[in-house]
Amino acid sequence: MIRYALKCEHAHEFEAWFSNSAAFDEQKARALVECPHCGSAHVEKAIMAPMVRTSETAENRHADMRKAVAEAMYKVRSHVEQNFDYVGEGFAREARDMHEGLAPERPIYGEASRDEVRELIDEGVPVAPLPIPIGEKPKPKTLN
Repeated sequence: MIRYALKCEHAHEFEAWFSNSAAFDEQKARALVECPHCGSAHVEKAIMAPMVRTSETAENRHADMRKAVAEAMYKVRSHVEQNFDYVGEGFAREARDMHEGLAPERPIYGEASRDEVRELIDEGVPVAPLPIPIGEKPKPKTLN
C-alpha cells in the first residue's frame, strides 16, 4: 500500500491509500478519486515528505502518545472543574431543566447514572463524559 498526499483543484488537501502507483493512475483516469471536502474529481498528487524510520521504537512512540492523551485529558478535566458549576447527583435534572428552558443555561458538570445519561441523550440533551486521566481514579466531589 502507498499513501499519497492529494490536492484538488480548489486547493483542498487530503490523503488516500492505493495498492500501488498504477492503481492511483487508473482510479484517477476513471474519475474515482474525489476530494472529500468538495467532491471534485480534479485531483493531483501533492508534494509529500517520505516517511523515514528512525531508531525510535514503536513502544516509545506509544508511550509518548499515551502521555500526550493523558495530558490532554487532564487539561480538559481541569478546565471543566475550574470553569463549570458542579451540581453533583442533580446533574440529570439540571441538564434537562436547562434544555427545556426551565433553568438558565450555564456550564455544569456532575454525576449521572448510565440510565440517566441514556435518557438525556434520547431526549436530545447534549451531554458528554468528563475524562478521567489515565492512571487516576475518579475523586468524589462535594457541593459547596
